[in-house]
Amino acid sequence: MALSNILRAACAAVLLAPAAHAGDMGSIMVMDSYARASTPTAMAGAAFMQIMNHGDTADRLIAASSPAAKRVELHTHIEKDGVMMMTHVEDGFELPAGATLHLKRGGEHVMFMGLTTRFEQDKMIEVTLTFEQAGDITVQIPVDLTRKPQAGAHGGTDHSNHSGHSTTN
Repeated sequence: MALSNILRAACAAVLLAPAAHAGDMGSIMVMDSYARASTPTAMAGAAFMQIMNHGDTADRLIAASSPAAKRVELHTHIEKDGVMMMTHVEDGFELPAGATLHLKRGGEHVMFMGLTTRFEQDKMIEVTLTFEQAGDITVQIPVDLTRKPQAGAHGGTDHSNHSGHSTTN
């Protein structure tokens, strides 16, 4: 009897877990997100996540905003004269149908400049992501100052069609 109650509770937790999604039938899903700043007094920070497009049509992440910073931009890293530099991506990031966009350290990411709140461990940062087709989706992103990038996580966009880590925010 106790095992059946545990199974029912586990099923309910999975079914009722909050997922960040927007657009047609929840076609956009944000997962495995986290934010960080380099030091407790830093004036800039970044957010990383996986964005899945479960829809039948392509979309594009075109902007981001947050009350946690004066300015929020979509950034990537480019090599110039042998030096890696961050740069603003005004056109945003393509998100093909059925694909996953990986925003990760050393690649494409959401950049916060002029922080209005400190990025403290385990604090939640509200971010609104704006898509061309799906519109706005607001997510709560946890600050994780201790998280290390996965081995080989230097690239930006990976348009592979796999689910990755399934933690939703």
